Amino acid sequence: MSLLSYAFFQHALLGSLLASLLCGLVGTYIVTRRLVFISGGVTHASFGGIGLGVYFGLPPILSAAVFAVLSACGIQWFSHRRDMREDSAIAIFWTLGMSVGIICSFLAPGFTPELPSYLFGNILTVTPSDLWLLAALAAIAVVAFLLFLRPLVSVAFDAEFARSQRLPVTLIEYLMMAFIALTIVACLRMVGIVLVISLLTIPQVTANLFTHSFKHMALLSVPIGYAGCLGGLWLSFRCNVPSGASIIFVSILIYLACKAIKRMFFSYIAG
Repeated sequence: MSLLSYAFFQHALLGSLLASLLCGLVGTYIVTRRLVFISGGVTHASFGGIGLGVYFGLPPILSAAVFAVLSACGIQWFSHRRDMREDSAIAIFWTLGMSVGIICSFLAPGFTPELPSYLFGNILTVTPSDLWLLAALAAIAVVAFLLFLRPLVSVAFDAEFARSQRLPVTLIEYLMMAFIALTIVACLRMVGIVLVISLLTIPQVTANLFTHSFKHMALLSVPIGYAGCLGGLWLSFRCNVPSGASIIFVSILIYLACKAIKRMFFSYIAG
């Protein structure tokens, strides 16, 4: 309990809550729309923005956000062209971002001690500016899902049907891809480029074990994600291991436990 008196731990708890809320809503759209692989490409492409920021002396989060949004929109545009497959477009931006990031990081003068935190994550390094970014994106996500839940569900489950209902499917897809990119960048400090996509998928997959409703899945994934964050923080403290990997590890344990509980429950009912 003495840890609660430290500012960095208070930031970690608040950042976990905001990230769980944001990722719970956005991740539900990703899982339902089957955009996990695309989101993984955007995640790794954002490293190019971090490298450019380090090289030119810009805030890495800002440059990563710009690079990630452009990559997400680029993947979305290329994947709808007939002369290129979606997985090829993802591979191009994935490798482009990583190569640019590695080259710029290598050419940057001096030593950049914060670079490993973007790769592997460290929730204890979350700053007040990171919290403000998470809070702003979480507020936008809550308002958007409250006001535009029906169009989002229509596009997530059946884009062609949504077009037949004269919904602006293309606009919604581009806006959501941009928002997914910003969400990924906002969570880099917590779990890093290597693991951030797990924060957008594992709680949602766990919630999907108990409900197939888009709204209920989004709501349930928020406490599941927060439980994974808290458990990961505790494991990181007790075992002195990286917090980002601990959060994902505990989230997977929660998924396996929920899956086992569901299987035992249905076996009991059937018996």
